[in-house]
Amino acid sequence: MSSQLHFTNRFVSELPGDPSTENRTRQVMRACYSRVEPTAVPKPELLAWIPEVAQLLDLEATPSPELVEVLAGNRVMPGMAPYAACYGGHQFGTWAGQLGDGRAITLAEVANAAGETWEIQLKGAGPTPYSRRADGRAVLRSSLRELVCSEAMFHLGVPTTRALSLVLTGESVERDLLYDGHPAQEPGAVVCRVAPSFLRFGSYEIHASRDDHDTLRKLVRFTLERFYPQYVDGDRLDVAGFFEEVAQRTAWMAAEWMRVGFVHGVMNTDNMSILGLTIDYGPYGWIESFDLDWTPNITDASGRRYRFGNQPSVAHWNVAQLGRALARIVDDPEPLQRTIDRFPAELSSLYRHGMLRKLGLHGRRETIAEDDALLTQLAAMLVEIETDMPIVFRRLATATSSEGLRDAYYAPDAITPAQHRVINEWLRRYRERAEAEVGDGIHGLDVRERKSQMDSVNPLYVPRNYVVQQVIEATERGDRDALPELLAVLRRPYDEQPGREHFAAKRPDWARHKPGCSMLSCSS
Repeated sequence: MSSQLHFTNRFVSELPGDPSTENRTRQVMRACYSRVEPTAVPKPELLAWIPEVAQLLDLEATPSPELVEVLAGNRVMPGMAPYAACYGGHQFGTWAGQLGDGRAITLAEVANAAGETWEIQLKGAGPTPYSRRADGRAVLRSSLRELVCSEAMFHLGVPTTRALSLVLTGESVERDLLYDGHPAQEPGAVVCRVAPSFLRFGSYEIHASRDDHDTLRKLVRFTLERFYPQYVDGDRLDVAGFFEEVAQRTAWMAAEWMRVGFVHGVMNTDNMSILGLTIDYGPYGWIESFDLDWTPNITDASGRRYRFGNQPSVAHWNVAQLGRALARIVDDPEPLQRTIDRFPAELSSLYRHGMLRKLGLHGRRETIAEDDALLTQLAAMLVEIETDMPIVFRRLATATSSEGLRDAYYAPDAITPAQHRVINEWLRRYRERAEAEVGDGIHGLDVRERKSQMDSVNPLYVPRNYVVQQVIEATERGDRDALPELLAVLRRPYDEQPGREHFAAKRPDWARHKPGCSMLSCSS
């Protein structure tokens, strides 16, 4: 493996590190990372290998036994410089102080032949100075979910980190799945995550909170030189320009979450990427029945801060926290505040545009009122009548009546005649709006073209909560075919796949309240 990879490790070589190498839980001051090595596991077994991600790293198509040992945390190759990052964060709206990589260890930065640099990070590879009271391990359940969802998001076109591999460790890990006082032994696993960087909002917040402006400036300069070089001019750093672009990327990411029906579940500032990528797939979920108030996170069940419909507002709040941290090192914070103030309107515009795309429509100035009414009425209908989000948006391309949406309803026989009339009236207005676009000769698409366009933004296959849970249970039983099949389906989320229709089926009744299918915890 080492002969195939070119390690750069600039994060470790260019930024201040923890002077102590003692691997015990502690506060780490004036440092961006702590050097730490993975803890070996007894019996690694490779469960999943993503060849497209291997290509990003210039790795061979088939992993060697040596590479599997590295991916399990049993070996560190010459040239690697493993570390755990130091960061803080706001959790559920409250400053939590130092957090850091409690179970994630970055092995190295790899430069590929295309000139790209990728971080290789193991999650579940053992304790670090940031593990607090935890063991630094992860279980198969959460590790498989992360690998599946990150790869699904990539193929859906949503900005995300990637996953290279999933390895069973051969040892058990004790976890309390529902935080209800009933811990159990679960199979341990390590997922290898890959991204240009795992820097997050909390990476900057921690130094600002400690008034460590020197380390903060060094980290900002490093970030700009590596990922936003257009905002560096000699000694001058355009922090305001950098912040504006981070905000724009975050707005786009959140709007895309809403488009595909993804609910992150734990949008703490330490889980927000400085590159606008979806990171840290913990208790996430997918909207099956359309519900703006649904959260997959059992810890969030009472306040529902991270519910589906609140994600744009939380993204705004998180961006504001990053802006306040960066304000510590600028002479004039007003440009940062302007970016914060503009954020809701920008994200709202992106979200609206995405929803119109889902309907196969182009927003025009003269149709703003009509389009907003269509979107508002559609959302109200989907909330009132329990309807499967992926299925209904696929059916809207061809449905001419409420009966044409029948397989999208969870209880079609319970829909009242009055509700059918409301749906039919909406469909009539929607068809008229779409036909008007065809007639204008500029924005218009014929029926076939509009269906093709709608199918390209309305996924048929997403990692449905109950489907992923079934794959987890099958894998725990020793089935080694279920996971590869699911990954193959999710590589083509917008395409009809004959014989695989069951992956796009509505949630069955047995999954409505089953743990893993309806609510999850941060336990991993």
